[in-house]
Amino acid sequence: MMFDPFDGGGFMFTVIPALVAIGFVTILGIIIFQVVKGAQRWKRNNDSPVLTTDARVVTKRADVSYHHHMNNMNDSNNTMNMGYSSTSYFVTFEVPSGDRMELPVQSDEYGLLVEGDAGKLTFQGTRYLGFTRVK
Repeated sequence: MMFDPFDGGGFMFTVIPALVAIGFVTILGIIIFQVVKGAQRWKRNNDSPVLTTDARVVTKRADVSYHHHMNNMNDSNNTMNMGYSSTSYFVTFEVPSGDRMELPVQSDEYGLLVEGDAGKLTFQGTRYLGFTRVK
């Protein structure tokens, strides 16, 4: 028996749609998982009390993410690299008990904080609310 690609029951017409559907469901599941996880973190932070405690800035770090893609411009010899970067800022604080917590901060706060600064840290769960230096 010869293979007839037009018989409608070919292997490719059965497997490829199934793989596309599995990929779509997987990506949709990942997106839903991330949204639920973010909503849970938001609720947990809102349910936490706002605390102010003595603290010291121990360390700072910036996490830079690069996103690149190629853009072909109507001619195979003309390609343009396109991309962007995003930066997330984190500061680690140490409280009098010796415990440390790393909190995400905005870029303007990141620039004002210096390792070794001592003061009053205000936070709610994992949400940074402010830091006031003490002389």
